[in-house]
Amino acid sequence: MRSLAICNPFDAPVFYEETVGSTMDIARVLADRGEAHGTVIAAGFQEAGRGRMRERAWNMERETSLPFTVLLRYPCIEAIPSALSLRTGLALALAIEDFAPVLAGMVMIKWPNDIMIGEKKAAGILTEASGGLAFIGIGVNVAQTEFPAFLSGKATSVALAAGIPIAHDGRFSLLEKILACLRGEIEGPAADWQGRLERRLYKRGEAVCFAEGAAGSQRLVEGRLAGIGPLGELLITPNGENRERSFVTGELRVY
Repeated sequence: MRSLAICNPFDAPVFYEETVGSTMDIARVLADRGEAHGTVIAAGFQEAGRGRMRERAWNMERETSLPFTVLLRYPCIEAIPSALSLRTGLALALAIEDFAPVLAGMVMIKWPNDIMIGEKKAAGILTEASGGLAFIGIGVNVAQTEFPAFLSGKATSVALAAGIPIAHDGRFSLLEKILACLRGEIEGPAADWQGRLERRLYKRGEAVCFAEGAAGSQRLVEGRLAGIGPLGELLITPNGENRERSFVTGELRVY
């Protein structure tokens, strides 16, 4: 493990490993050894990255993706910022657009933890908390120029979406921008994160099919996606109903 000489506005180290099982697992080790709030572990290749469902492996290419985890420390679990995954998504969207200005206004947040460019996924977020510790795992498709056939209709990269080549070390420039935006969104002056996120909410105002509950649920709700609640809950007006209903777990059925 080595340190990256990049700016971290959390004033904490940024570590890098060429190959890891999971940056989330290493972040937990770093937490146990007392590393500071805002410490980052990034990797060139992640062998066992996971998503909302643990059996969903994240397909990635060596040194073209950006997998990393940010360790955050708080006095207690109640002090962890609300809607952390969504606010991280907002930071990620802003950073990607700053990194690739041609994408301005095109990077959207798919509730609860995906980043979409157009109709394709470009990044994912996984947050976990234990006591006063929070771990934000992020994976961004940065420089890939192609995907396996089974993903080509579902996934994209910043390079593909923007139509620009990105060198391998460009991943670290993007990481700097993500960390700057992340700190601003979760530790900066109070801002209207809810309203700003709603303007980027994927499928807002459209007819959707939503699988309510734990990952893999078949409890489907069809209706119009209305927005986001103050704690990050998803608001849907079901077909045949006049009032919005709020959901705290589940996922949109897109593919």
